[in-house]
Amino acid sequence: MKLFTHKFPNSQIIIKLRSTESLSYALFSSIPQQTKNPEKHNPQDIITQKSLLKLIHSSQWHFIKQHSRNLSTSLISDTLCTLHQTPQLVLKFINQIEFDRLNVESLCLATTILAPIPSPKTALHLLKRAVNGGIASTREIFEELERARERLSIESAVVFDFLIRACCELNKAKEAFECFWIMKEKGVVPKIETCNDMLSLFSKSNMLEMAWLLYAEMFRLKIKSSVYTFNIMINVLCKEGKLKKAKEFIGSMEILGVKPNVVTYNTLIHGYCLRGRIEGARMVFDAMRGKGIRLDSYTYGSLINGLCKERKLEEASELFDKMIEIGLVPSAVTYNTMIDGYCNKGDLDKAFSYRDEMIKNGIKQTVSTYNLLIHALFLEGRTSEADGLVKEMGEKGIVPDGITYNILINGCCRCGKAEKAFALHDEMLSKGIEATRVTYTSLVYVLSRQKRMEEADELFQKMMSKGVLPDLVLFNALIDGHCGNGNMVRAFSLLKEMDKMNVPRDEVTYNTLMQGLCRQGKVEEARELLDEMKRRGIKPDHISYNTLISGYSKRGDVKDAFRVRDEMLSIGFNPTLLTYNALIQGVCKTREGDLAEELLKEMVTKGFTPNDKTYDSLIESIGKDGKFVNSGDS
Repeated sequence: MKLFTHKFPNSQIIIKLRSTESLSYALFSSIPQQTKNPEKHNPQDIITQKSLLKLIHSSQWHFIKQHSRNLSTSLISDTLCTLHQTPQLVLKFINQIEFDRLNVESLCLATTILAPIPSPKTALHLLKRAVNGGIASTREIFEELERARERLSIESAVVFDFLIRACCELNKAKEAFECFWIMKEKGVVPKIETCNDMLSLFSKSNMLEMAWLLYAEMFRLKIKSSVYTFNIMINVLCKEGKLKKAKEFIGSMEILGVKPNVVTYNTLIHGYCLRGRIEGARMVFDAMRGKGIRLDSYTYGSLINGLCKERKLEEASELFDKMIEIGLVPSAVTYNTMIDGYCNKGDLDKAFSYRDEMIKNGIKQTVSTYNLLIHALFLEGRTSEADGLVKEMGEKGIVPDGITYNILINGCCRCGKAEKAFALHDEMLSKGIEATRVTYTSLVYVLSRQKRMEEADELFQKMMSKGVLPDLVLFNALIDGHCGNGNMVRAFSLLKEMDKMNVPRDEVTYNTLMQGLCRQGKVEEARELLDEMKRRGIKPDHISYNTLISGYSKRGDVKDAFRVRDEMLSIGFNPTLLTYNALIQGVCKTREGDLAEELLKEMVTKGFTPNDKTYDSLIESIGKDGKFVNSGDS
């Protein structure tokens, strides 16, 4: 039988095979072929560690990758153990194997071997895939890593730190803490960097109690805190609103010989600003300068943000100018803060001047910059300018986000452009941006305003089916639509749905229902709702009382209208133009001209200017001689 010789490039491996043998069979077989029909053999049964190692050492990676599915998990693990002195070969070897061929044992062996190399990326990547892949619980992975250390005679416990770090990078806080606890049980002390990763995750996730529990354990284990540790815990205290303790923490740092840095003070300034305590933030700001700590852009940005939130825009502007004067470059976030402040004030000229300065200084506008300005333009009814900014976004390659779409949809809905609003809704969905409760609220609002209540209800059901739960604002919009359409049955059924979903009612809910009932002349039922409001601890407002006054007046029940007026006055609400108009309408209906004249004089003396509605009611009560007609006159 004819023999063929095959030599791999750059390799000393020479394989001789018969013409009836396949190359792959000869490569992986270390025993003589006993059959004339090699196709009946399962290659997995005949691959040996010896032949596999030869291929690895001769860098035959393509061939290994091609036949990786024929490698058993035990063969992979044994091969990894043999190669544990050469991590680079292990790295290349596992890169040829499909992930599902690696069980928890081989994954942990590979991770333990690769952990000591300078870059932790591969070890972390393997552990993250193990934790996320569901091949074993976190505890099982930990125990397998422990077995791998014993099998390979590796003393370093850094692989356990890597497991915690992998959990942290996956935002698996509970799993990370479980690993920490197992380490503690086994007498292994984590590195301070590992503890800091956990503390940082707990702080970002607002798991503040867990942060304190870990910090206490670190203290018991005598793990020395770094400046980063203290900064995280100061941030935790700020989140809890314990600003005095946060300030005291800085003193504790200095006693322990840990020097606070600019981040320490910035964290405290940010904490004070979040609570609206600007003077406290200023004191920290001044203390930094007194200690010779170099203030950075974040220091100024935090204080500027706090001042803008408290509507102290002039002070914020002065600080902004000072920041530029000393050579610090404001970030896009700081510019956006100033733009937002002036947009809220209604000074769009000033807001746009900051946008122009931003461009001049080479600071790239963000999607937030555009969102703030577009929203402000819509609020002022400057829709064409808002559309111009949207077009500019596209020209500059700035992709609209969910907030942009919600602003545009809301703007269209305010202008009654329902079709355009729904076209934008479809566009955002086509781009993979999910509609939020804000989106649905705007759309329900415009449908309700246009009396398209069947469509509004359908949209409400669609929203619910997608798992988006309605809030008070959305329920109120839907109830208002049905009340305006005269469908009080549906309006009250929505009230029951609110109760089922634990959405609390407010005065707007009740006022809307009362207005709906009064339109139908059911003033007594509206009055019952006012009493129910009080029983539920919801304080009626002037709209509540004016609604009842108007309802009684339209029906000609003037005594009841005045009784509600007196109740309104007794609890400290002053009459409004609506109150006087409603009462004048009522007395004019009963032809009580003298009383109408008294009310007119009273409203003028209180600074109210009669409007068309006032005069329309009065005209009905004036006779041909130009005098008020009383009910007793002929």
